[in-house]
Amino acid sequence: MSAIGFEPHDHRSCVHDALEKAESHCAEKGLRLTPVRRRTLELLLAEHRAMGAYDILKVLAEEGLGTQPPVAYRALDFLVKSGFAHKIEALNAYIACAHLGSDHSPAFLICRTCKSVAEADTAPTQGRLGEAARAAGFKIERTVVEAEGLCPECRSAA
Repeated sequence: MSAIGFEPHDHRSCVHDALEKAESHCAEKGLRLTPVRRRTLELLLAEHRAMGAYDILKVLAEEGLGTQPPVAYRALDFLVKSGFAHKIEALNAYIACAHLGSDHSPAFLICRTCKSVAEADTAPTQGRLGEAARAAGFKIERTVVEAEGLCPECRSAA
């Protein structure tokens, strides 16, 4: 399992590549990546921390892309349903998917100090959770795993 979000990388390339994948996916599936949806994804990709809908709406409003909350919520809903973003339940916020275009079961590592978020790919049907589900005759279809702690940078500073 690898985590994406805390290690240094070429961020411009990361954003560019993710936007290209999103555009390609939308073209293949006949989905509309409207200017508001694209800009919302761009905003989420620009940070490796979760953003609330009102944080996104503030930027969209400043750029003349809409001022009412449904504008942001509709864009975020599209991005989540399309697999381009995830909702971080613990923060009531959203983050761009680090594994864009791949079927995966993410776990989120949330820094309690700086609020940065790393996404790790997991296998929920494996390990103890998978064993417990099988023993109960239960089929896991979706999991939400969020762990709170300290990122490497905040651990070093502490």
